[in-house]
Amino acid sequence: MTVATTFAKTGVILFGLAMFAGPAAAQVNCLNPADRRAAVAGGQALPLAQAQRNLRPEQRGEVINARLCRAGGNLLYLLTVVDRRGKVTRVRIEANTGQVVQVR
Repeated sequence: MTVATTFAKTGVILFGLAMFAGPAAAQVNCLNPADRRAAVAGGQALPLAQAQRNLRPEQRGEVINARLCRAGGNLLYLLTVVDRRGKVTRVRIEANTGQVVQVR
């Protein structure tokens, strides 16, 4: 991997993470690792891998950030995905059903 490629991927990752910051991030409360495990074990959330299977082909790529968060009483997976071309997509998935509810 060249330095330019590494630099470009780092920029894409930082841009994707910055997209989660802001007003929308203030409305969610993300779970810590112990609470995530408890939510999955208690049946409140599907395992992340199972929820990701519902992504459409154009939404698939490398998941560079995945969080399980409470928003409005619901559990949501918040994913940042980078496809092969470097396009960053933010996806919200209902954690209990695996249904994709928002793609940006």
